[in-house]
Amino acid sequence: MIQPNDLIVFCGAGGFIGGHLVAEYRKRGYTNLRAVDIKPFEEWHQLFPDVDNLQLDLSCRENCFNALEGAVWVYNHAADMGGMGFIETHKALCMLSVLINTHLLLAAKHHKVQRFFFASSACVYAADKQTTTDVIPLKESDAYPAMPEDGYGWEKLFSERMCRHFRDDFNLDTRIVRYHNVYGPHGTWDGGREKAPAAICRKVAEAKLLNTNEIEIWGDGQQTRSFQYIDDCLQGTIAIMESNIVDPINLGTSEIVTINQLVDVAEDIAQVKLKRRYNLKAPQGVRGRNSDNTLIRRQLNWEPCIPLRYGMEKTYAWVSEQILQGIPSLTY
Repeated sequence: MIQPNDLIVFCGAGGFIGGHLVAEYRKRGYTNLRAVDIKPFEEWHQLFPDVDNLQLDLSCRENCFNALEGAVWVYNHAADMGGMGFIETHKALCMLSVLINTHLLLAAKHHKVQRFFFASSACVYAADKQTTTDVIPLKESDAYPAMPEDGYGWEKLFSERMCRHFRDDFNLDTRIVRYHNVYGPHGTWDGGREKAPAAICRKVAEAKLLNTNEIEIWGDGQQTRSFQYIDDCLQGTIAIMESNIVDPINLGTSEIVTINQLVDVAEDIAQVKLKRRYNLKAPQGVRGRNSDNTLIRRQLNWEPCIPLRYGMEKTYAWVSEQILQGIPSLTY
């Protein structure tokens, strides 16, 4: 097991999950942490002065070798990605993230890293299993025969296989987690890369603050999803990293809702009722997606369980605060 003074490297640490993961290890008493991201420090979601923070482009081989020097464990959350509005319109950029994982794996092999974590996605799952709103929960074997999300999903699935073969051929101990829609405070909430929970919180908060009484919803609102709060994601991520689970595994809640129901929750939190304008031409993704948690329950005797309402309350409060900070003239 990792020791408190062993070097852990977090790639993509300026992003949402990566930043929270660094924060969690600090809380747990780990003192030798290195955080790496391509973004300027002022754009990181969370930045800690007692961490070795590096601004590096990890698509470059030399940077990966420098970033992983001395590492015992490595978390790879680095990728060019966002919500459906981004990944459906930036497929080449999403696929170029394969350079990051390729060079990090080579660096991990070179530096004899003890354990390597790859953040995959539910977007690897076959599209023909996600065509209806009453989707059957996706189990890990449903990734094959391969028909993932075009662009982003293909890169994730390919990188999963690369991790597997680095384990088989080079004895690099890898962990692969398929995240299902993670959300919470300190995430992207505007600008085009945000995901549905943050986007809905922003739209409802802005409608309330500006008194417009209307929001736009992408699609017809009947699409179904499960949304995992960040605290569950962190607990599951670290538990899987510490476990002996080497094959890809789902990490997501099984609490499925429609997008309309997600809006209902946000409206109830904000204590408003808004007119809904449906944009059927906007990016919508698959029709339905949910996580089958049979494997994680069997392996860890645990699964993500934080209710959507609780997580959305925390997220809505944080997003509202960001909006108010950006619009000084607004008051409640």
